[in-house]
Amino acid sequence: MDQRLEEQVAHLTKTVDEMSEVVARQDAEIAVLTRRVEMLMQREAEREVDASGTVPLADQKPPHW
Repeated sequence: MDQRLEEQVAHLTKTVDEMSEVVARQDAEIAVLTRRVEMLMQREAEREVDASGTVPLADQKPPHW
């Protein structure tokens, strides 16, 4: 019985380590993608200002405010 429990713990430990690596990799990828989205939004806002000379729609408050 002890042998079986040790094998299960070893398997679970390996699985947790693998999942931890996946989560760490995904966190890094999300950080990169977030920076890219922010950069693209900034570029688009600048492009809207250059094209129309007005405040970008994304930065305007809705008319009812």
